[in-house]
Amino acid sequence: MERRKRIVAGTGAAPLAERKDDLYETPAVAVRALLKVEPLPRIVLEPACGPGSIVKVLRGAGYRVFASDLVNYGCPDSDSGVDFLMERSVPYGVEAIVTNPPFKLGGEFVGHALALGIPKVVMLLRIQFIESERRSAILDGGLLARVYPFANRLPMMHRAGWEGPKATSAMSFAWFVWEAGHRGPTELRRISWEPAP
Repeated sequence: MERRKRIVAGTGAAPLAERKDDLYETPAVAVRALLKVEPLPRIVLEPACGPGSIVKVLRGAGYRVFASDLVNYGCPDSDSGVDFLMERSVPYGVEAIVTNPPFKLGGEFVGHALALGIPKVVMLLRIQFIESERRSAILDGGLLARVYPFANRLPMMHRAGWEGPKATSAMSFAWFVWEAGHRGPTELRRISWEPAP
């Protein structure tokens, strides 16, 4: 009963054994909302592509997207078996990374992308990501340019294989944007998504 209360209140999480590879698909509306407020370069890397939720929206908007994932979830024109955290370089011409990393590895994904020298790092993360002291280097290092929290909750992102009841999201998300040339305070700008017509 206590676990059910935590889940309904949005404070519970499935055990790691149930979460497996931590795939929670990004709603297309979240990507479209990002594109309305954040300019992206034409060549983008999506290293946790899953079945291609982000990739499809970006390619549909005319971006060239290099897509990969550790697991083959069937994303069109992507590479599987690729562990982004082990990569030592990115495909030629990539100027940005746009991804929804595994929840448990969000900080590692951001840190690794910055260490690779990718000029723009854009990650969909829970708002609570900003509260951590152990992530101070990536949050307070001066490169976090913008945070776009959603004013309206995103449609629920259920983990892959979830067969339980569908619910609205109890978690708050934001797009976090790091830029190599940024110096100074972080801009906070609330955004909204709209249902597909």
